[in-house]
Amino acid sequence: MMTSMLSAADQPAQLSHRALGPQSDYDTVRAALEFIHAHWRQQPALERVADHVGLSAFHLQRVFTRWAGLSPKAFLQALTIDHARAMLRASASVLDTAYETGLSGPGRLHDLFVTHDAMSPGVYKAKGEGLVIRYGLHPSPFGTAIVMITDQGLAGLAFADAGEEAASLADMMGRWPKANFVRNEAATAPCAARIFDTRRWQPAEPLRVVFIGTDFEIRVWETLLRIPLGAASTYSAIACHLDKPAAARAVGSAVGRNPISFVVPCHRVLGKSGDLCGYHWGLTRKRAILGWEAGLAAA
Repeated sequence: MMTSMLSAADQPAQLSHRALGPQSDYDTVRAALEFIHAHWRQQPALERVADHVGLSAFHLQRVFTRWAGLSPKAFLQALTIDHARAMLRASASVLDTAYETGLSGPGRLHDLFVTHDAMSPGVYKAKGEGLVIRYGLHPSPFGTAIVMITDQGLAGLAFADAGEEAASLADMMGRWPKANFVRNEAATAPCAARIFDTRRWQPAEPLRVVFIGTDFEIRVWETLLRIPLGAASTYSAIACHLDKPAAARAVGSAVGRNPISFVVPCHRVLGKSGDLCGYHWGLTRKRAILGWEAGLAAA
């Protein structure tokens, strides 16, 4: 059990005194431990650690567990918990601790395993001029999904009820009015399927998104990605996390302009009193998404 083992920080020192097994196994485990220590904030998957040490995930799991007495995943969890406890002892908020450590109860913060980039500020200032955005309309658990992609990744995700597709599409196009929009369901279908299929929420298959906004908006959207599945934050808490405690209203505006709904979870932001507040795609849909995610988190 986790409570009976050595702390994660003590593991490398203990391993260095063991004389069991071939030296090559020791070197492999030491390299894996060093990699996990250096990258624990990214919560690396077993496959990533195995690739770093040049083994298959299966082989690393066996070698590591034999030497360390726990699996690479258990070691990573112990290391993360050590850091979380240290932050909480230093009076960090639970929210900041979750942001910094990736802890979210049984799940992970980046439940969609999203990686992201930002377009150059010039693209935003030019209102998307010169940018080709392909879009398509697809069924989703929350109504029709309007999916927009560029060569770099997912750039937009909106929702619409029956009969409101044209209005929602116009809303999205108005964000980058000079972009070249091309309807192409064949191009956007794989992305739509990837987003709503929870079986494909895997670290080996990250979903790449591209942010097109102001520097402040992008910082807010990056913070939204860290709100745990099944949890929620507030505008004021996000403002404090960004070291701008007086900017709750500006944070609210940036949250409202989030162009990548669901994936960048603006629906997880509540008012200071815990009320749902507004949601660009409707409060009924916000309740539905939060309920759906609560079921996933409890599973």
